Amino acid sequence: MEQKKICTGVIGAGAISDIYLKNMINRFDNLYVKSICAAHLESAQKKAQEYGIQAVTMEEMYEDPEICLVVNLTPAHVHYDVIKGALEHGKHVYTEKTLTDDINKSAELVQLAREKGLYLGSAPDTFMGAALQTARSAIDSGLLGEIHSFAVSANRNNDILLSLFDFLRKPGGGIVCDYAVYYVTALVSLQGSVARVGSIVGHPYPTHVNCVPGTPLYGQTMDTPNESQVNAVLQFENGVTGTFHIDADSVMEDQAYFTIYGTKGILILTDPNQFGGQVRFIPNAPDPAERKEPSVLPGVNEYSDNSRGLGPSDLADTILNGTPLRPSAEMAYHVHEVLNAMLEGGATGGFTDIRSSCVRPEPLRNC
Repeated sequence: MEQKKICTGVIGAGAISDIYLKNMINRFDNLYVKSICAAHLESAQKKAQEYGIQAVTMEEMYEDPEICLVVNLTPAHVHYDVIKGALEHGKHVYTEKTLTDDINKSAELVQLAREKGLYLGSAPDTFMGAALQTARSAIDSGLLGEIHSFAVSANRNNDILLSLFDFLRKPGGGIVCDYAVYYVTALVSLQGSVARVGSIVGHPYPTHVNCVPGTPLYGQTMDTPNESQVNAVLQFENGVTGTFHIDADSVMEDQAYFTIYGTKGILILTDPNQFGGQVRFIPNAPDPAERKEPSVLPGVNEYSDNSRGLGPSDLADTILNGTPLRPSAEMAYHVHEVLNAMLEGGATGGFTDIRSSCVRPEPLRNC
């Protein structure tokens, strides 16, 4: 029997669009990508020619009765208008992270999708990849015993990133919503909903000098209004509590430290901005003289390479078969509320109770 496909349109023709288009066209057989649009029609036409699809205006995409799903790859500060327009035209939507640049706008879109009986999904879909699903399998099997805590520490280099990508200088482009979102989504997929958050947020460099030759603002001073450092404590509804640290005023190559601690051992994870990577387990040794070496856990699914597009494919499966949507609007909103609490806590210095909750997404295993 021929595989049913969901007719899909893509909004946004930036750098991230290539891997989405490649995978959605060639890898995920429940998607049929018909068209693409962008703020600059020339960009859409270039991608359309490269991938054998149509270049259209946004209004033409919204009005196309064949298109069932819109994949939004625009920057966060324009998400609200793009997603609202698609929902109002009866389209299901999958969007790049975060839902919007404002928690109240995100809540409005979740409610609008619910009222219209439409699905709204959101990146990151990296939590569905081989590494985090292997970690999920280890946790669900009881390999770690009773889990008490976790630790996250990561880095980036804003001098380079802010010079390359202007959206990082726009609302929603700070280190919390643009990068911490990967870690918080990973943690929620592994441990469930967050109960409360306390944080200190840093913004030590309100301007940067563009340091990347060949970029439009090379050598010029740029306003950089977003936060670049976060130190937080997260407590989950199940009682698991941990530390959360990201410093974007450091080196470029990510040195992700992501560890979960249990009574039977320690799980060492990889950068949740990636789909794959080794997941290692250090078992507890009853005899303190007996040293236990870390073992690499076997992967539980095939998505170890850059599998962006997996989220839209999961949404397509939900449309076709009614399966629970893993990268759901409810989880994306919950994650956004946690991120927002980090930012607000950084201003007030206190803990914030998280009002929303979400269902932990179903595992994705095929090995």
